Amino acid sequence: MVEKGFSNLAKQIDNARKFGIPVVVCINAFTTDTKKELELVQRMCRESGAFDAVVSNHWALGGQGAADLARVVQLACQEQSHFRFLYELDLSLEKKIEVIAREIYGADGIELSPLAKQNLKRYEAQGFGRLPICVAKTHLSLTHDPNVKGAPTGFVLPVRDARASIGAGFVFPLIGTMTTMPGLGTRPCIYDIDLNLDTLQVEGLF
Repeated sequence: MVEKGFSNLAKQIDNARKFGIPVVVCINAFTTDTKKELELVQRMCRESGAFDAVVSNHWALGGQGAADLARVVQLACQEQSHFRFLYELDLSLEKKIEVIAREIYGADGIELSPLAKQNLKRYEAQGFGRLPICVAKTHLSLTHDPNVKGAPTGFVLPVRDARASIGAGFVFPLIGTMTTMPGLGTRPCIYDIDLNLDTLQVEGLF
C-alpha cells in the first residue's frame, strides 16, 4: 500500500525538481508507522530524485524533533542552485495554463470553456497577458476530480473560468467545480479585537 500511494509523492518530487532546486522531503512520522515503512518511504524518495528524506517528530518533540530535518535543509541550501521558472511570461495565458497542466499535473492538455476563452482574450487585450498563473483547483487530486488519487495520466483538465487579480498580479483559472474565497476588506478585523483587562474577556470577535 505504501508503494502504491507513493506515486503521488514521486510526482510532487519531480514537480519540485523542475524548478532546478534540491528537494528535501519531511516525513511526518505517526505513532502507528513502522520503522520498515518509514525507511521504505525514505528510500523511494531518494530514488525519485530527492536530495534527502528525513523522518520528523516535531509534532511530539517540538524543535528537537525537527533538528535532523533542519540540518538536511541546511545542507541542501549549500548545494548549487539551478533555479528556473516553469514557463516564460511572454507565452499566451492559455499556453501558460497548458504548460502547468502538462508539467505539474500530468494532463494531456486543457479544455477551455467559452467563458474562460473569452476572459483570457479580454485580459490579454487589456495588457495583462504577461501576468503569471495561479491555478485554483482541488488539492486532493492532480486532476479536477478529488476522487482520483495517485499520479494519473491521460486526462484533460477542464478550465471552466478564468479571473484576474490585477492588484496581486496574477490570473487564476478555475478548474472543475473549484470555488474561490471572498475578497477581504481593506481594514482587518484585528483592529476591532481587544482584551478587556478588567474582565479578561476578548472583545470584538463577533
